[in-house]
Amino acid sequence: MKQKLKTKSGAKKRFRFSKTGKVKFAHAFGSHKFLSKRPDTKRKYRKARIADDTNMLEMPRLMPYGR
Repeated sequence: MKQKLKTKSGAKKRFRFSKTGKVKFAHAFGSHKFLSKRPDTKRKYRKARIADDTNMLEMPRLMPYGR
């Protein structure tokens, strides 16, 4: 009987897959202390980031059942 691979719990909380298979994640430093941040910086934090190709090589190990 084949063993199931486990998804890393930290990865499933941080990463989502787009419909085209790219990995999306949130910006760092965008959750609090907004009084000291500029408006354009706050707008930038709202948008999700796309993982780099180098980081995509690690995704099958972290999330084996991701797309």
